[in-house]
Amino acid sequence: MKSSNRANFVVLTYKMVLVILSVVLMTSSIIVLVSYSAFKEQFNSSIVYQTLSKHKAESLYYLMSQENHHFSTAFDKNYSPPGLSSTLLELSTSIRAEDARSLFGSELPGFSIYDSNIIIAGEGTNFTNFPRESAPPLDETLKERNSTTKVQQPKENNGTNAQNNNTTGGKKVFYIYHTHSWESYLPLLGLEGDPDANKAVDSKTNINIVANMLGKDLEAQGIGAEVDQTNIGQKLKEKGWNTNQSYAMSRTVIETAMTENRDLTYFIDLHRDSLRKDNTTIKINNKSYAKVVFVLGKANQNFEQNLKMAKALHEGLEKKYPGLSRGVIGKNKSSGNGVYNQDVSKNAILIEVGGVDNNFDELTNTTKALSDVISQFYWQAEKVDAPAP
Repeated sequence: MKSSNRANFVVLTYKMVLVILSVVLMTSSIIVLVSYSAFKEQFNSSIVYQTLSKHKAESLYYLMSQENHHFSTAFDKNYSPPGLSSTLLELSTSIRAEDARSLFGSELPGFSIYDSNIIIAGEGTNFTNFPRESAPPLDETLKERNSTTKVQQPKENNGTNAQNNNTTGGKKVFYIYHTHSWESYLPLLGLEGDPDANKAVDSKTNINIVANMLGKDLEAQGIGAEVDQTNIGQKLKEKGWNTNQSYAMSRTVIETAMTENRDLTYFIDLHRDSLRKDNTTIKINNKSYAKVVFVLGKANQNFEQNLKMAKALHEGLEKKYPGLSRGVIGKNKSSGNGVYNQDVSKNAILIEVGGVDNNFDELTNTTKALSDVISQFYWQAEKVDAPAP
């Protein structure tokens, strides 16, 4: 009898072990599935790019020199290889041993905005004057102020290039739109010098004016450009969405445009910064300009290609209009949208044009400078991509 009871006890314990193991396996599987999507977003090309871009070609030569000492002549005698542990730590957790922001940014309220990355610093650009996104209540974005300021609309042109014979042959290859279509400028609303930057919103007199000017200027350079006229605020209201869903809304606009026009290759999302005049204005050759800054989503799959375009435009502005560009800023999902719809193309960028205090003349001068550099970039890219004769 005792032997039988002992056997039953052993069988019961064995079953319990199987049940416990099954529960543990199921729980682990659920945790892996839930965390996988978050891991996918964190371990993306931008993290790999940002980590490995710090290590120059000497790192590769150093590894090769361990097998063939001839390669050791390629790097400086004082060169020290990057630490394997710190590199693996950054790749796996995004924590940078030399940067406390990467450790505390997600824990301290408001500190995550400093997790943005200055990829290329323009003149005077630092962490205190990063581009600031405005997120007014939806009702505010739908208001139209009674402005007495006359805004001159850009003149129509015949689509020919006055400087050379380059032309896209009637094809619209640039798409200019504005996710925050309500963003405006105080001087355009008759509010120049108003201390309240939040008043720089309007459903009619807004960033669309800058977009139209840039589109006409590109057309004058022989480059076909389509300028979107969508009132994003109104579209959000119709769907019952809020301003935090602006990029989801503008994505539907972009996708529709891409479906209707397969020639669209370049996408520019124009915005207005919320910073004040001293950070967004510069005088070049006695002419006042609204400064620009390029913003890239570090969590988008086309980050490296988009960066090439932004870098080329920044360098072009630095050469012809020194100080006009504030640089190139990278933002992830903790400090911004993280993608900004730039995954739709390898030639998609976001440009902040001026701030709340910039006037019409400053904006006009800047759009002409932008079109000048953009057209140079475009035609150079066309030459590179053109098939050999």
